[in-house]
Amino acid sequence: MAMAYTPGLKRKEFDIVRKTRTLPMKGEVLVKEGEKVTPSTIVARTETPGPPEFYNVATALDLEPAPSFSSEELTVEVRKYMLKKEGEHVDKGEIIANYKAWFGLINRVYRSPIKGTIELINDQSGQIVIRTPPISVKIDAYITGTIAKVISNEGVVVETLATFIQGIFGIGGEIQGEIKVLVNSPDDILTAEMITPECAGKAVVGGSLVGLEALRKAVSVGVKAIVVGGIEDKDLSAFLGYSIGVAVTGHERVGLTLIITEGFGKMSMASKTFELLKKCEGKLASVNGSTQIRAGVMRPEIIIPQASDTEAANVPKEDETLMQGMRPGLPIRVIHEPYFGFLGHITRLIPELQELETESSARVLEVELSDGRRVILPRANVELIEE
Repeated sequence: MAMAYTPGLKRKEFDIVRKTRTLPMKGEVLVKEGEKVTPSTIVARTETPGPPEFYNVATALDLEPAPSFSSEELTVEVRKYMLKKEGEHVDKGEIIANYKAWFGLINRVYRSPIKGTIELINDQSGQIVIRTPPISVKIDAYITGTIAKVISNEGVVVETLATFIQGIFGIGGEIQGEIKVLVNSPDDILTAEMITPECAGKAVVGGSLVGLEALRKAVSVGVKAIVVGGIEDKDLSAFLGYSIGVAVTGHERVGLTLIITEGFGKMSMASKTFELLKKCEGKLASVNGSTQIRAGVMRPEIIIPQASDTEAANVPKEDETLMQGMRPGLPIRVIHEPYFGFLGHITRLIPELQELETESSARVLEVELSDGRRVILPRANVELIEE
């Protein structure tokens, strides 16, 4: 019988990490295969069309509608008073329309509210459309590494040998900062008093919990990221200003990136995770809090490139334990309620389909949680943890 395979959270001291960096639309790739890059290296760029803006010139010039020569419809003939044609560039504040009457006694002008290109002049409505200038889009490398592949007109794949740690939940986007461990053990709470001006620009590491006061202190000091075992749901909601549901995160503008490695509540960081971060203290990390726990799973991550390539040859391309599928004894983490965030290990695989509370059927397994309880869970509700 084929065994189910669940991708697991990675916690590896040495791993070949590959990141695909692509533009939202076709553009220009600025680097070559084999080239060394840093996180700030711009690897590709493009321009996206600016949005159109609509303006009623007829109303602004107080033009009166009149019958058209070609039809019975009324027209304001705004085109007659335009000083610029369709396709021509205009600057903000430039006079683009002028209405004169009564031998110059009436003289009204219309100045362009924005910089752009006139896309449309409509005599029927009296409106014009100005297309704003193109928006420049640039993609950086995000990590220190080597360009492993160039995707023509789209982007690149960046490869590096790194310490790679995934979290269970995060908020905030991509940042870089030196690792700074502020606690003595993975059980310690990260408090506001521990966060000092020396933490500015750093990716700070806590233990079992971070609270609202510490989060706000970190933002005021200029901390780039916080990596910690757990957080209370009420503190996260207060920090964000709203309750977060099952959704894609990573676009929050809260002043820092937050990575939760274990789950909600006070939860000691896994000892291996803490040891890896402690070993990497002082090194530059690329951190991304983007999370999606539905289809198309994305995990928050900490990537710490290693200067030496001596270990690269010994890094497996795939993790053998995970590729074997689930089996008794393997460590897991629960990724759905009611045991969300709990750690444990598989004690028994149950081959027969079991009916769930939702009245659907699924393959299940028995898990012994870290507090000693044994529970039956759908296999889709757990993920393997790489050791």
